Amino acid sequence: MLLPAKAEVARQLRRYRAWERVMLASPGDRTVRATFEDSGYTLCVLMGKRCAREAAEAAERYLRSSVGSYPQEQNGRPRTTAVVHRGPPVTVAVDRRSPAGR
Repeated sequence: MLLPAKAEVARQLRRYRAWERVMLASPGDRTVRATFEDSGYTLCVLMGKRCAREAAEAAERYLRSSVGSYPQEQNGRPRTTAVVHRGPPVTVAVDRRSPAGR
């Protein structure tokens, strides 16, 4: 999984939060709303989320986490270090004759 640079995530999150405050102060201004939505869209693309609020929350989690723990948090299950080899099942020869027939 490719992760964005933390500096870029922090910059975009600050931009989103700043425009969120401006938009809440003047919700009728179409230019402000458009810029706020653009900043939300950028954060969505950066964090791989569909909703700007989810993207902001994911960005905050990502910035608080260490590099290795963020993908683990996203999956909701711990990452294992064991290597699993997949292939055809191994068949074991079994003597199917009854003991009486030997």
